[in-house]
Amino acid sequence: MSDENATEAANRPKAPLWQRALPWLITVACFSYLYGRVNAQAARAGQTAIEFLLAVFADVSWGRWLALMVPYSAFFFLIDSLIVWRVVNWFNARVRYVDILPIRGSTYILSIINEQIGKGAMALYLNRRDRVPGWQVGSSMLFIMFCEFFYLLGWALVGVTIGWDEFPEIFHGIPWMALAAAAFFTIWVLYFAGVIAPRSKLRDRQILHAFRSAKPWQYGIIVLLRSPALIAAVFVYTTALGLFGVEVGYLEMLGYLPVIFFGAATPGPMRAVAILLWVTLFPERPAEMTAFGLVQHNFFIFFNAAIGLLFLKRANRELLG
Repeated sequence: MSDENATEAANRPKAPLWQRALPWLITVACFSYLYGRVNAQAARAGQTAIEFLLAVFADVSWGRWLALMVPYSAFFFLIDSLIVWRVVNWFNARVRYVDILPIRGSTYILSIINEQIGKGAMALYLNRRDRVPGWQVGSSMLFIMFCEFFYLLGWALVGVTIGWDEFPEIFHGIPWMALAAAAFFTIWVLYFAGVIAPRSKLRDRQILHAFRSAKPWQYGIIVLLRSPALIAAVFVYTTALGLFGVEVGYLEMLGYLPVIFFGAATPGPMRAVAILLWVTLFPERPAEMTAFGLVQHNFFIFFNAAIGLLFLKRANRELLG
């Protein structure tokens, strides 16, 4: 990042108070709702909400659960790093895959607060270490996020289409969302190819560098490279949910998980929106789903942060050395 950009960043005004408070307000609202649902379920059993939740936790085979989550989290890290490596090598600089691992791993620590902060840190890291223009690296991170939306929507469409009758009515709107997204994607690609609005200067901005350089097949490659992580997640989450006493089919989970992961991307601590979505999808088991969502998502982000700690010394040396 140049001195000019650094000065601009330093002088940029802070976000308004309401904007900084909004993720926390969302979290409080989500957990207040969850407490009410769990408390109602516990009252029917003659227990308090805390007692009922502790009983749910006590019934889980934690050894089997860890045997699922630890390999899955490590596998996700390798796939996630592969995505970053592929995109950076396409649009920014030649970087070895093994050199991406400390970059991606260390940014998981920041992702505890917000995944987008972690991607911003990757942009800064690559700028400092490989002298890649900061806005161009930021463009590559935007490209990854853009592809992630279509990847999740695409797999949600597959799951809902195959198991149509098994899903709540609200999920039947996913094909229409996918159709609208396909139309938007077509316009998007044509715009950056110069077919639409050829005199527009917006596409020339550095922050859109990756989209300007990308070929349509490169979007598809990122979706394909990311897909093994979701397929693994379907198996892991379905099996793990069974350990909490709730049975669900693999096809149902294939439709549910992308929606849950959209919720997990919502800014805020504890992945509260994702936990709320689990309870919404399984309203008859609020305590089990609250416990499941709480440990599933938070173990994932904290274990990934622990992976990041393994690389933190090297990352600091390359960033600050």
